[in-house]
Amino acid sequence: MTHVTERAEPEQKPWSAGSGRTTRRRTVTYADAGVSIHAGEQAVELLKAKVQRTSRPEVIGDIGGFAGLFRLDLTKYKNPVLASSTDGVGTKLYVAQQLDIHDTVGIDLVAMVVDDLVASGAEPLFLLDYIACGEVVPEKVAEIGAGIADGCRAAGCALLGGETAEHPGMMGAHEYDIAGTGVGIVDAEQILGRDRVEVGDVVIAMRSSGLHSNGYSLIRHVLLGGTARMRLDTVLDELGTQRTLGEELLTPTRIYAKDCLALIRECEVRTFAHVTGGGIPGNLSRVLPEDADAVVDRSTWRPQPIFDLVQTKGRIEGSEMESTFNMGVGMLAVVAPQDADRALAFLAARKVDAWQAGEIIEGTGVVQMLGSYTRG
Repeated sequence: MTHVTERAEPEQKPWSAGSGRTTRRRTVTYADAGVSIHAGEQAVELLKAKVQRTSRPEVIGDIGGFAGLFRLDLTKYKNPVLASSTDGVGTKLYVAQQLDIHDTVGIDLVAMVVDDLVASGAEPLFLLDYIACGEVVPEKVAEIGAGIADGCRAAGCALLGGETAEHPGMMGAHEYDIAGTGVGIVDAEQILGRDRVEVGDVVIAMRSSGLHSNGYSLIRHVLLGGTARMRLDTVLDELGTQRTLGEELLTPTRIYAKDCLALIRECEVRTFAHVTGGGIPGNLSRVLPEDADAVVDRSTWRPQPIFDLVQTKGRIEGSEMESTFNMGVGMLAVVAPQDADRALAFLAARKVDAWQAGEIIEGTGVVQMLGSYTRG
């Protein structure tokens, strides 16, 4: 968010010789190449107040420098380990650009990064963002950045800095892409993962806010292209709300970071699985030991109506749906069996919709999806 990085062609010399005389020639500017330094600076100014509200005591200085500075307080850790994650939002951005709504995709970006960090038990400390666009419109960049700042506040991490790049000729004027990198910290002895998982442990599911940020290329193909060609401004009875299809598709990804960190302090959490691309089977299997399976009972929850709409309109097989979408579950926690009830009560008190969705049994490191989803 601090600099414009695209480079224009070298400037022409202001004077040239010919026929024994010098002729004045118009000089070429960066703006002629399609890059506005001033617009980038305006965007930073519009964002400053939002970014400052994400600050933590460890942050040194203000945005606009060459690097973000963060003073690590190592007195709280016996054997500190840094964790890092990087991600983007993907083709969900197409919907935002079509609707000209840009203040929510930043939340998606933060969620995709910080909830990967907490899966290992790490506390997110700070995030850096990168925005590339065909044309820097200060107000639009500020909207995107405001969403990122809102996400950082929800996650408890600082928005330490970033970059805005203008890429005329490579991207359309209204197009943009965003990415983010986050850094967290965890004591080595507290790192969560498959080595902690035991047979008999309980799998707890936490409800997603909807589609989150995966599978949008398939969603666009099924709902916005092909034979369906649905309009983003249409209110659909199938969704059971008065929201338009576009509003449903832009529902921000839920951020679980603070809830997960609090749960670790409350009970014996073996590991988390952030449900993103690959769905429940693909992500839960990443935290299973080789000698254990996870059995997940579909009948313990009902996916939101948007999933049924996508599956019906696209005539998509259930296995394809489950390997692409979160199917209503954004985060999974594997907890010790004696702590399952306490974990559920604790999450309910924090207004997290959670339930016991399965258990860990002897096996070979795979996820068994049993039963059928609740309907009605």
